[in-house]
Amino acid sequence: MALTGSLVVGPDRNGRVVRIVDGRVATVCPEDADRLACPDGEIAPGRVCAHTHLYSGLVPYGMPPAVPAPTRFPEILDRVWWRLDRAIDADILTAAADDYIARALMAGTTAIVDHHESPALIEGSLSILSAACHRLGIRALLCYGATERNGGRREAERGLAECASVPATDLVRPLIGLHAGFTVSDATVIAAGDMARGTGMPLHIHVAEDECDVADARRRGYGGPIERLADLGALVPGSVLAHGVHLDADQVRRAGAAGCWLVHNPRSNEGNKVGYAAALSEGTRVALGTDGWDPDMTQEEAALRRLGRLHGDTGIEGRLAAGARLVADRFGTPPDPLAPGALGDLIVCRDGEVRHVVVGGRPLVIDATLTVASRAEIETNARREANRLWLRMAAL
Repeated sequence: MALTGSLVVGPDRNGRVVRIVDGRVATVCPEDADRLACPDGEIAPGRVCAHTHLYSGLVPYGMPPAVPAPTRFPEILDRVWWRLDRAIDADILTAAADDYIARALMAGTTAIVDHHESPALIEGSLSILSAACHRLGIRALLCYGATERNGGRREAERGLAECASVPATDLVRPLIGLHAGFTVSDATVIAAGDMARGTGMPLHIHVAEDECDVADARRRGYGGPIERLADLGALVPGSVLAHGVHLDADQVRRAGAAGCWLVHNPRSNEGNKVGYAAALSEGTRVALGTDGWDPDMTQEEAALRRLGRLHGDTGIEGRLAAGARLVADRFGTPPDPLAPGALGDLIVCRDGEVRHVVVGGRPLVIDATLTVASRAEIETNARREANRLWLRMAAL
């Protein structure tokens, strides 16, 4: 989908005016450009969620607790998330994506970096997510998290192939996905690295979220997850390494020196009791994600500040803003989100509340109302598909 047309936003209460032409910030606009007034608001860059899972979008609608309750991270994966992802079908995924994207836009999140898994729906799953992004207008980086945990190497090969099936558009760019190191063989890691270098699409992978990932890398003969990726040719510049909770300072610096992004997910890390990612303060390319939690990035940043104070971490500034640079890298635009040539993604806030949301010059939320779809219909469908998802999970 090509982004066309022109839009003038502002002036806001500070006199700022942003002009957008053909989806990019411009210095001038045609005289007949559309206008979005905001005299009592403040224009700001759109917020970026640098790691999430659209497939978890139905969780707020009453997901039953696991029985027995998991006590360790591998049990949480096995009894909750890996059961949920196996139960996903096309209608469930569509409903989850629509609802999560709608909530993201309403909260001023204009771009997401998604990491998808649905073992019973590999082929075509990213087409469903890409369609949802285009339907509602959000910007996204998409991948399938290839894994061997259900069907061995063949499952991983199918997941990598699904990553390659995503066409680049003005709103969506593909990445090469691996679920996590401890769920794939060295052969799959090598294949992903080769594919990333051959296509110019970086990797997106969970790294050292829990100690089990570190222990697995060491059992395989590597110093840790970062060393394994590097030794196997998969520490590709521009790659997105989610979590990094159990990395040390040297590993964080090594990932940064390789041109990789690390993504802190404080609410998820706290909820899963995997620890606090203290070493990320040694990084210069650290962004903020939600790992599937609510896509309101102000809530995520508040959690980061709270946990940073609790752990005496003074190096947390700039992580929300870093997400815009990560996305700009993939779209080949200037890193300053409101500079000429930058992506035309912005929000207008009034008294701290999001009032307008613009992506690629297209107003998606006006006066705190989603304009591109019915929020009520999206939620109704989400609740219906959530009930079906819980039944499918119970049957596994």
